Amino acid sequence: MKTAKRIFSFLSVVIVTVLFYNAINKKHLEKDSDTSKEPETQTHKTYKIKSLKLPENLNLAGERVPLEIPDVRERMERELLVNTYWQSNGLLLIKRANKYFPILEPLLKKYNLPDDFKFLALAESGFIDETSSAGAAGMWHFMKTTGKEYGLEINSNVDERYDIEKSTKVAAEYLKKSKERLGTWTLAAAAYNAGNYGISKRLKTQQVNSYYDALLPNETERYVFRILALKEIITNPKKYGFVFEEKDLYKLEESRTVKVDTAISNLAVFAKGFSMNYKELKIRNPWLRENKLNNKSRKLYHIKVPLE
Repeated sequence: MKTAKRIFSFLSVVIVTVLFYNAINKKHLEKDSDTSKEPETQTHKTYKIKSLKLPENLNLAGERVPLEIPDVRERMERELLVNTYWQSNGLLLIKRANKYFPILEPLLKKYNLPDDFKFLALAESGFIDETSSAGAAGMWHFMKTTGKEYGLEINSNVDERYDIEKSTKVAAEYLKKSKERLGTWTLAAAAYNAGNYGISKRLKTQQVNSYYDALLPNETERYVFRILALKEIITNPKKYGFVFEEKDLYKLEESRTVKVDTAISNLAVFAKGFSMNYKELKIRNPWLRENKLNNKSRKLYHIKVPLE
């Protein structure tokens, strides 16, 4: 009898041990299985990419954007999303816009060009001194041939595509001619990218007269919408998550102008005479492309220098 009790007790211990071991092993297997699953999100729990609502009153120079057309709505949404969520570039554009818009706005008004075209200049160059792969340069990204055609001096010594006042006057002339030829400011903006002939030819072939109805090259199809997206974001930066203080924005240093109608053999020496260095002179006058001003024709130039 005692032997039977001992055997029963031993078997009970064995059974409990096996059950306990199986339970522990199952938990480990379930845990291992869980770790193999993808987490719900791999970003920080507060990071979210939110779909954006398009403003219904979008317009370029007062010309309404027909967002009721499905592909127009999609193209507008694409540029708004790209320019909102490319945060670093967006913030830099906001900072630079604060620097150059105060110069552009009165010039656009002077030359009877709608204020919205300051966003075209921003879309073209980003307000940085870089030449495009095609050779376009300056704030308005003129090609050499176009700039010369409209009277800008362009050579290795002087390049007036980098002169804000002179290049803005040319841009206004070009855009107003485009509007007169094509009928709307929206088409004039598209022609700034694809050329008047290119836009005219496609409109005629397709028998349409609106930018939003035409099938155009991909770059031109995105072009006007990028301008519109920049207008919307820079006009309402906090609405799109851009947070900054006034002191964070860039500002252009105040200058005065000196008139020069002779050659300057050394611009570094010239700069020192006005309490600045060579780099500061070039920042204020990017149209000066070398360390000298040839001026064989005794042309009158206006050079910006610091206020006294």
